[in-house]
Amino acid sequence: MEARHLRYALALAEHQHFGRAAASLGIAQPPLSTQIAALEREVGERLFDRTPRGVFPTAAGAAFLAGARRALDEMAGAVVDAGRAARGETGRLRLGFIGSALLAPLPAVLGRFRRTHPDVRLAVQEMESPAGTAALLAGELDVAVGRATPRGVGAESLVTVPFWTNHLVAVVSTAHPHAGRSTIGVDQLAREDLVITPPDKEPAVSAMLRALFAPERCPLDGATVARDVHTIVGLAACGVGVGLGPDSMRRVARNDVWFCDVTPRVRLPDLLLSFRAADRSPVLAAFLDTVRRTCPDVESRLDRLLAAHPDTAARRAAG
Repeated sequence: MEARHLRYALALAEHQHFGRAAASLGIAQPPLSTQIAALEREVGERLFDRTPRGVFPTAAGAAFLAGARRALDEMAGAVVDAGRAARGETGRLRLGFIGSALLAPLPAVLGRFRRTHPDVRLAVQEMESPAGTAALLAGELDVAVGRATPRGVGAESLVTVPFWTNHLVAVVSTAHPHAGRSTIGVDQLAREDLVITPPDKEPAVSAMLRALFAPERCPLDGATVARDVHTIVGLAACGVGVGLGPDSMRRVARNDVWFCDVTPRVRLPDLLLSFRAADRSPVLAAFLDTVRRTCPDVESRLDRLLAAHPDTAARRAAG
């Protein structure tokens, strides 16, 4: 039994006449009569009464037609569902990210993705850069956003693209002597109590900060460690010390702190977006398209990396 047999039966029930039903289907009447007779033999019941007044469903036919309508509706729905899945409109995306990425650019990227793909289930988790890489390599994430270049066994299977750039800023309480100033020098920071992210959680940032200061008098050794940028800002507001973080930290709106650019200007390690090159998920492809549209600077770099990566090249060659 094929879908066309169900459509033939429904057309006959609607038009109550073999000739009119055949015309609506775009076939000749004899083949329709033959197919309906074959369908009745397969079902094992007479589905239609042929009378001088027309062709009408029997009780068995009425039950069969109800099921036929449901079956065709389900088949049509299955086709729609398959198309949506192939376009990345349904499914799941697992994303790991460091907290500062929620200041920029993730709000714009995820907000746009949610609007354009409302039926994709987002599973998001905040985690430090090394943990995000490990989860991505273990297949527990589809995308990781952090500040450390992925390393370790399997890292060569990942595509990693610079996602966002930041420079270093300092945050102080409004009672601090530097409040109201636009800049603070590295030499001035060396004489301050500092508030920083955990060195073991974000090693790339820690290495960059250590390179700023003379090793014999490094203020990082006695620095207060804060879990995220919100805590850095909060501790600075309390007067615990001068907080150091990305310039996107300015988006943490408080009236009891002041932000200063660090001079000379210090570029932080880029925010990096990583994913498995061999991942064929349409949802991942849709997410990357959203990244391209939201962050135009990423598009050309991402496309070059994908074109050059051996896993994606092999996938294209395989068709």
